[in-house]
Amino acid sequence: MPESVDAFEMQAALMRLRRTSGLPVAFGGLLSDTRHARIAELTGAQTSALRGLVISAGSGLGGKSIALSRPCAVTDYHSSRHISHEYDTAVAAEGLRSVVAVPVVVRRKVRGVLYGALREPLTLGDRTFDAAVAAARDVEQALAVRDEVQQLMAVTREEDTDPGAAPGAWEDVREAHRELRALMPKVVDPALRDELLAVCGRLASAAGVPGQKSREVQLAPREVDVLACVAAGATNAVAADRLGLRPETVKGYLRAAMRKLGAHTRLEAVVAARRAGLLP
Repeated sequence: MPESVDAFEMQAALMRLRRTSGLPVAFGGLLSDTRHARIAELTGAQTSALRGLVISAGSGLGGKSIALSRPCAVTDYHSSRHISHEYDTAVAAEGLRSVVAVPVVVRRKVRGVLYGALREPLTLGDRTFDAAVAAARDVEQALAVRDEVQQLMAVTREEDTDPGAAPGAWEDVREAHRELRALMPKVVDPALRDELLAVCGRLASAAGVPGQKSREVQLAPREVDVLACVAAGATNAVAADRLGLRPETVKGYLRAAMRKLGAHTRLEAVVAARRAGLLP
């Protein structure tokens, strides 16, 4: 996963953590391997002492959280007897006292750690813990979506490079196209979203009928999303569930797509969309 993508999700989660908890400082990073995380993103920090710090599993508060795969907190970092103190110099330079650390866990695997901190030795309440856990969950969901996206993109690229793919393989391509379209609204990072759109475009054009001129048709992104679901055999209700829309909204998008494509039935709309290079 590109570092810029990591930074985008992590920074957004840290800013939400500060906003919902009232904590003045938040920072965190993802694991580079199974035992080490690097602090790459900070918000509210007054120095650069924590930036780039490598946290080892079991060391310090964050390392303890990584090792135990659960949230951990201390009221006064420097005097706590419940953690090791390898990182006291950096923590002292930033003036942190009360700190909470929450692991980012995806499919039972720790992928990172988020911190929230005060510059006073005060007990952190439930509101703070809930906010920290919610921020970690945001990152977890984003990483889970990214993992699925990367897997789908790997599969679809293989299919896209095989012009002699059998009809059954094309059905797999079409299903992957639909899944990618459904995932895109969940992807926050614009660069990755653009990459997904480009992959979908390559999949759609790869199935074009040789020698057949495509019609100039402009469909809205959601109209294409709905048609992709319909092409996979989904009912309006199933398409609504997959896309996070109301069934009535799906009907509206479908009617609009049919009108633009000059189609009178759902099947005609799918066929026309494929001929226009909008669907694989």
